Amino acid sequence: MSANARVAEVLYEIGEILTIKEDRFRSRAFNMAAQRITALTDDVRNVHGRGELEEIPGVGKSIAAIIVEVLESGTSVVLEELRESLPQGVRELMALEGVGPKRAMTLNRELGITSIDDLEEAIKGQRIRGLKGFGPKTEENLQKSIEEHRMMQGRFLLGAVLPVMDEIKAYMSESPAVLKIEFAGSARRRKETVGDLDVLVASNEPEEVVERFVSMPPVIRVLAQGSTKSTVVLERNLQVDIRVMEPGDYGAALQYFTGSKEHNVKLRTIAVKAGYKLNEYGLYERDTDRRVAGEDEEGIYRVLGMDLMPPELRENRGEIEAAMGASLPSLVELGDVRGDLHLHTKWSDGNATVEEMAARARGMGLEYITVCDHTKSLGIANGLDEGRLRAQISEIDAINESTEGFRVLRGVECDIKADGSLDLPDSVLRDLDWVVASVHSGFRATEGEMTERIVSAIHNEYVSTIGHLTGRLIQRRMPYAVNTEEVFEAAASQGVMMEINAFPDRLDLDDVNSRAAMEQGVKVSIGTDAHAPGHLDFIALGVSVARRGWLEAGDVANTMSADELLRLRG
Repeated sequence: MSANARVAEVLYEIGEILTIKEDRFRSRAFNMAAQRITALTDDVRNVHGRGELEEIPGVGKSIAAIIVEVLESGTSVVLEELRESLPQGVRELMALEGVGPKRAMTLNRELGITSIDDLEEAIKGQRIRGLKGFGPKTEENLQKSIEEHRMMQGRFLLGAVLPVMDEIKAYMSESPAVLKIEFAGSARRRKETVGDLDVLVASNEPEEVVERFVSMPPVIRVLAQGSTKSTVVLERNLQVDIRVMEPGDYGAALQYFTGSKEHNVKLRTIAVKAGYKLNEYGLYERDTDRRVAGEDEEGIYRVLGMDLMPPELRENRGEIEAAMGASLPSLVELGDVRGDLHLHTKWSDGNATVEEMAARARGMGLEYITVCDHTKSLGIANGLDEGRLRAQISEIDAINESTEGFRVLRGVECDIKADGSLDLPDSVLRDLDWVVASVHSGFRATEGEMTERIVSAIHNEYVSTIGHLTGRLIQRRMPYAVNTEEVFEAAASQGVMMEINAFPDRLDLDDVNSRAAMEQGVKVSIGTDAHAPGHLDFIALGVSVARRGWLEAGDVANTMSADELLRLRG
């Protein structure tokens, strides 16, 4: 773990415990400082060495002292004391989606619940519904949270492991013994969370490859080391397995270990009916055992009468039938993306200026960005009122006048209020290029109430797209109840888009909803929701979701030029 990540982790945990203790002011201060550290482009150790910690926005003298302590010792006395002050089990309960600090404390104080197992027993005994503010539906949701939590144990956000994967591939590729290398499994299919990482290598020198693998700098423990297979553990208990294959077997192994299980089962069934058998070493004639394919994936699919399927589609959701009928979609690619349609700046809760965000995007080869800072209802995010938004518009206009070959679009992420109206008047929204309308409160509304709220916002003529439709935070907060079919129907009728929010713990829309929106004629926008220049890289995660949702370039607004986008919005 990097120094920045470790410092941010400590600050976030302090903030979390202070939230439990209802010390909201200090909790907000620590959480904001953690966000700033996360967004730093410089190593926090270098910042400390220059004596500039207190120049980081939100980092005062006391927080700076904690940062220094973490850098020197790896932990914090303040954090340890706060941990010891908590009732037993409260932090464990907060690991469940839908269980915030107040709810965790209520369960602990009123029912003596000190663990997730205790909570499940209380649910079975229907004791939760007797608490004020709880009920049968709460019990049902808590049980779902427990089940999902157990399923997600040992899983990691895709956005967190992709940089690790890149580092491993770069390190291993430096060895001449490595002829080909690729990650398999859910990581290659770009699922939103991944478990153990599987690395496949083609080589004629397997022992040399394995030795290099177990000697990687990030490795903290070697669980197994063989001549062609090994398992190591990295920080945060991320397990990585390597398999070294002969070059002639590599394609079959890559196909087999990429999965998914459902895809492979169906593929093997088709192979058997066609007179073949398929395994991790190749495709064989069943009667003669003669191998007919296996050096590459394409050959296996071709012999079985299919086009090669992109890994993101291999979930047994119709891709095999499409491949047999030569009707696979031409999926959108990262290179098709011309701009980012949702990011934040220092005007609200971002960590960089408009110019700094624009410079990073331009360096990435993008043609435009869309500044979408929060509006006034979201006070915790320093949301903009009408006056500040107009001042920001003036700044953006000035930047565009002095810039050639790049454009900053004037946008906003406008809160959808409980009654479905927007947080800013139409007289302001009409002067913007792009309006993301999002729900940030009232998550416990009924499905009907939430659906009506969002559909009402869709009917505002200035809304361009609906941001993070279901409100979920992966592994932290369950989606709120909303009828997506009704929302997509309304969006299609009004020409309003749906956003794939590419922030790693959102990815909302997910792949299933992205495909459903597309099939109802709704165009999708991708926004990184970036709060710092480095977050702009999340655009790749949004593209992965779009690809898993069967979206082509024409289905994604970001593949349009700025002028085309503005003409479309009219």
